[in-house]
Amino acid sequence: MTLTNRDIVELTEWRRKLHRQPEISNEEEKTAKEVVSFLADTGPDKVLTGLGGNGVAAIYDSGKNGPTVLFRSELDALPIEELSGVPHASQIPGKSHMCGHDGHTAILAALGRQFGRERPASGRVVLMFQPAEETGNGAAGVVADPRFGEIAPDFAFSLHNLPGVPFGEVRLKPGVVNCASRGMRIVLEGKTAHSSMPETGTSPMPAISELMPALPALGRATFADDDFSMVTVTHARMGEAVFGIAPAHAEVWATLRTRRDERMADLCAAAETLVKEIAGRHGLSASWDYHEIFVASVNAPDAVEHLRRALDEESVAHGEEALPMRASEDFGLFGHSARSAMFFLGAGERHPALHNPDYDFPDDLIPIGSKIFMRTARNLLG
Repeated sequence: MTLTNRDIVELTEWRRKLHRQPEISNEEEKTAKEVVSFLADTGPDKVLTGLGGNGVAAIYDSGKNGPTVLFRSELDALPIEELSGVPHASQIPGKSHMCGHDGHTAILAALGRQFGRERPASGRVVLMFQPAEETGNGAAGVVADPRFGEIAPDFAFSLHNLPGVPFGEVRLKPGVVNCASRGMRIVLEGKTAHSSMPETGTSPMPAISELMPALPALGRATFADDDFSMVTVTHARMGEAVFGIAPAHAEVWATLRTRRDERMADLCAAAETLVKEIAGRHGLSASWDYHEIFVASVNAPDAVEHLRRALDEESVAHGEEALPMRASEDFGLFGHSARSAMFFLGAGERHPALHNPDYDFPDDLIPIGSKIFMRTARNLLG
């Protein structure tokens, strides 16, 4: 089963409509309603809304025994001002689809069109439109939602477009494909003083001067090593924006990154010990908390083989180059309860990079991504 030319035109127009009205993580209410409305004509057997926040699951059921196969896309955009200059550019200041989630959503909607015309021969297909991927809490919210038990997929598949890879080629491999990561917010507290008498207070300035180079030094091994870890300082601030006060308060934000989930606990412990030691040496109190927690995305070998079969049958070139990646992706959480795999679909070697203000999803990837997913579903379910 393939998309018609009319399907492709309508899906492209709809993708651009989503692009013009982006909603960032945890705010995707209108986008979710757009998905439900667009799929209404396809007659899904069940639609779950509000999953893990603003998630939508459209279920196409054969009525016969068989596995449940989930395909996932993301709904959220980014807090970035768009500078692409395309006619369908974002109409929302400071927000834009600079990661291509609008295109991924259109690819899943293409599956809905096709399964609306002909159900799988067995089992069920679930189209999972997930919220809040960019902040890492979307997949966690969906999986924790009690209604996710109604889905309980046996297989879960996803894709992400990837600039820098030749257009339409795929990158796919078993094992780790995206790193685990989390944001660590460190707070240091001392005592303010008049800037003419700094010795009467306790400034965090010497401590953060030590901390900012010491945190990245916790990284170890090369990226090719399973024990790889990395710390990137992303933000720091100290005191108030005035000249008359020696500061008491400081914050340092850092992203901790590992290839393996097991290694993350060790890295967190090392960072916490470092903070306590430096703060104590400078007479400061210290606290920390964690945000945007991503587990490692690990492709199951049998799920990868199903995708490889589909790629070969659809004559899509594929390889393992560029994998794994340091970047994180919250799809990995679906792999804790299902055999899962994500592949990366080339957006072009010279295409603007993800999260850049001049990025726009290449519409011609919609039929390519959908035919890979469709072939995978038909091979599994008939």
